Amino acid sequence: MSLMMYDGAIQNVIDAFTQLPGIGPKGAQRIAFYLLTADETQVATLASSITNLKEKVKFCNICGNVTETNPCLICRDPRRDKSTICVVEEPKDIMSIERTGLYGGEYHVLGGAINPMSDIGPNDLRIRELLNRLHGDTVQEIILALDPNIEGEATTTYLVRLLSPLGIKITRLASGLPVGSDLEYADEITLGRALTGRLNANPYANAEE
Repeated sequence: MSLMMYDGAIQNVIDAFTQLPGIGPKGAQRIAFYLLTADETQVATLASSITNLKEKVKFCNICGNVTETNPCLICRDPRRDKSTICVVEEPKDIMSIERTGLYGGEYHVLGGAINPMSDIGPNDLRIRELLNRLHGDTVQEIILALDPNIEGEATTTYLVRLLSPLGIKITRLASGLPVGSDLEYADEITLGRALTGRLNANPYANAEE
């Protein structure tokens, strides 16, 4: 049974919220009616926050993380280990890893994963930007921290094949993350164990290394 349609502004708000990920028609309706009865200051603050998000937040021109300054705080931090780059799918994955307190290197955000069903290929990701960061001898290890699902595995396999000839150590997160899950929802202990016990992802590496 479908929800009833409302007139004018309230239906417009419901329709707008249903376009957001994870919000269905019923959830959108609840939010709309909450905003209708909420304090005007609270609603104005929410509207202002959304406007500021679009106006001020950008993507770091080095790693692709969200930031209000370029480069981002992590890329500007002289204490970060420049020899290690952790490759993730989305900016939110950086926060998940940072919460473990076990990683002190830099990051690179791909902006998604290879997904032929959604017409997303390697050229649609920030892979070229990653390759540009690997010139010289600074980077000694690349950690592939992609979601353990079909798309993440496909992207990991592609990157291993692409990066292996460069002679840089390539690792991936160890077991502890269930297949089909997202990094965003992994708890700090599970993610920390996976990060600490990361595995060599390069099948061509010398067995003695």
